[in-house]
Amino acid sequence: MNNTSPTESRSILQKWWFWILVLVLSGTTTTSFGAITALFAPVEPQFFSQLLQKFTSDVLWRKRLPYQLSKPMNILIMGIDQVSGVAENSPDVFEGRSDTLLLLQANPTTQTVSLLSVPRDTQVLIPEIGIAKINEANVYGGPKLVESVLESTLSGFEIDRYVRVSKGAFRELVEQLGGVEIFVPQPMSYTDNTQQLKIDLKSGWQTLNGEQAEQFARFREEVYGDIGRIQRQQVLLKALRNRVTNVAVLPRLPHIIQVMLKYVDTNLSFPEMLALVNFSLDLERDDLRMVMLPGRASSSNEYLTSYWIIDQPGRDRILEQYFNFKLEEFNYNDLFHPQKANETLFFEAKIAVQNASSNSQAATNFAQYLREKGFYNVYVLSDWSDKEPLTQIIVQGGYLESAEVVKNALGFGKIEPASIGEIGSDFTVRLGEDSVQKLIINN
Repeated sequence: MNNTSPTESRSILQKWWFWILVLVLSGTTTTSFGAITALFAPVEPQFFSQLLQKFTSDVLWRKRLPYQLSKPMNILIMGIDQVSGVAENSPDVFEGRSDTLLLLQANPTTQTVSLLSVPRDTQVLIPEIGIAKINEANVYGGPKLVESVLESTLSGFEIDRYVRVSKGAFRELVEQLGGVEIFVPQPMSYTDNTQQLKIDLKSGWQTLNGEQAEQFARFREEVYGDIGRIQRQQVLLKALRNRVTNVAVLPRLPHIIQVMLKYVDTNLSFPEMLALVNFSLDLERDDLRMVMLPGRASSSNEYLTSYWIIDQPGRDRILEQYFNFKLEEFNYNDLFHPQKANETLFFEAKIAVQNASSNSQAATNFAQYLREKGFYNVYVLSDWSDKEPLTQIIVQGGYLESAEVVKNALGFGKIEPASIGEIGSDFTVRLGEDSVQKLIINN
């Protein structure tokens, strides 16, 4: 007898679809947001339709799938730039530069999904080429070369599988979903004739169509360039996951995935795909952790072209805290290592405080409050251009385990493991309306 209620069934269905999107679509943007379809790319359309129909059965939900992840799986996801002069249905559409590059780990031990965004300008050493940007590796040697170069760059961290997504996938996905609701923090205007890109967006809350969402994702501001773009990609992920779990969208998802098949190239096997789906059933939204590869922009005095120079201690810390990859030579004297979290040195952390509440003095007052708690490298940002209901403690610098120290000092707030705060900070405290009452109590 089937005891699953309609409400429970719908909840399971929403979770499953959401995590399929997250597992292979998540932190990538523009072209690589279409990577959802990689989970089913090798499947014939007829079999795919039958499989989806079976997945709606409550019996199958309860029995689960026969495939399990026995260890963490590391997947390289690449969104590929448009290749000039190549037809849309040609396999050569996957041979361009990687516009977006993401490393995803599905970890059955910790029941988490970790996403590392790698800036396209990251400086790497490509065999027989020399010093270059990571986005060039796919052009020289395809996914195998990208995997090899990235593994070397990440201190030997092994990559198991890859997913490549061609130009146009993201726009198609957003159109199929009926648009996505996004808060645009500032007017965006930019033209790139090489990529046939023209961006013109107003500020404020709005529902963006496929073309507009692509503009939001690809906008490169003068100050932060590709790094600011990665932040918007993570914002888009949050908006997309809200959209894809909407009850009005759920019935259309099987059709949407079939439409997206043409955009994907992957070496994931079908059993591996089913194991990922099975793994996803026990995940919640808070089990997703996003971070950007730490580093700095090169100066004009260093190189003729601009690079993202990796912060090596920061890289190793993130590999340990987010991906459980420990190096023997890891520097445990790292300033914000959790073993150091309660020592005096920890309070050198750069904390940006930003008001997103109705109290104009909130940021100033709470910045002073944190200074009184011992954090002396605290500074106030201009107000966030929208009001937030809840305070976020954004783990901008990737110090995941040490974020609890900031939260405990503040006394409230939700830890947000994503690089969506002030770029120069280690932590960004974005004060929501819940801070107003706390401010009254503190006063």
